[in-house]
Amino acid sequence: MFCVVSMSPVEVALEISPRARVDLVDVRERVTADHGDVIRPFPQALYSSFHTTAGYLDQSLAVRLNRQRDGLAPYLSFFRNVFPERAGYKHDELDLRHELSEEQRETEPLNADSHLAFISAGLRSCVTYRGRANEPVYFIDLDGMNAGRPRRRVTTILGFNSEETVACDRVSVPMSAHPVESVNLKDSRLGIYERCQELIASHGVTKGRIQLALAPGEDQAGLTVNEYETLLMRHDLAEVLRDPLRFMAEKSRHLLADPRSIPNKTIDYAKYDMVRVFNELVDALRLSDSVIEKIVSRFFGAPARHFLRMKRSVHLPVSDRETPGSGRVAEGQYQSPILVQWRRAEPRTRLVDITLTRFK
Repeated sequence: MFCVVSMSPVEVALEISPRARVDLVDVRERVTADHGDVIRPFPQALYSSFHTTAGYLDQSLAVRLNRQRDGLAPYLSFFRNVFPERAGYKHDELDLRHELSEEQRETEPLNADSHLAFISAGLRSCVTYRGRANEPVYFIDLDGMNAGRPRRRVTTILGFNSEETVACDRVSVPMSAHPVESVNLKDSRLGIYERCQELIASHGVTKGRIQLALAPGEDQAGLTVNEYETLLMRHDLAEVLRDPLRFMAEKSRHLLADPRSIPNKTIDYAKYDMVRVFNELVDALRLSDSVIEKIVSRFFGAPARHFLRMKRSVHLPVSDRETPGSGRVAEGQYQSPILVQWRRAEPRTRLVDITLTRFK
């Protein structure tokens, strides 16, 4: 008779130095090179990024893209074309960013395009990958360089066997009368983060995760984890929700010989250029013609909710890596879970479910 001994969860951290503004790093390969096979024995691993312009794709989409050589590149190119650099984003008008000091304005990156591409492409700050030890797990950086220098990136990998749900709760989030709105769920006035920490402490969870999910019936809304900067969330993202091609058209305007000609010409230019962009996406995802027709019609004839890969839930890692024996939500300085809606909620609240799980 054999006795199977289950290993306790193991967590390691990696520092990544990007090689370009948009960079892909196989984290699974890096873990093996730096730490050996400490993660390999576990059937599951939680990958966490502590940045708002760098993260991971869900495993199902990543596997689909990786079936084709260099499949990730055209997928990311699609969103980089929709959100070109320096296309008139309010977030990049540093003189309007009153929270920045004069010294910070000198070094602050102009990266609204990276934030919007991160949200729209469905990148996540926290994902779980199962098995498949020989398949790559890519840390995707959309803003890895600033003023010609690589930015310091940190990611953690937590191997575990299984997880159990230990607590559930539901909170009500007040919404304004505006149809397009974003709410910072980390705002202390909502008490959501405080409630999460109470659950973590009362159940003694040191390795696990928190899931924040829109309650059943909550539609025309989504969740993401990103920087809650007012101009980015309430202006730039709001513009995308109203007009998906807004910034692509703005960038195109400057490429036209006569930018003061008929304004609609910029939209026509953007749509023309989108043919090339969509062809790249077709090659990446191996989509059928019928699927492409649906995507094109949605993109040009409907609001951004049809192409944003924003999810109904987000995950926040729980760890005691920096506070041994005492678990807490592990996060980057600028990360916040954000609720975005593109149609007014009636009544003016939205329900969010909190689920805490423990890794074993």
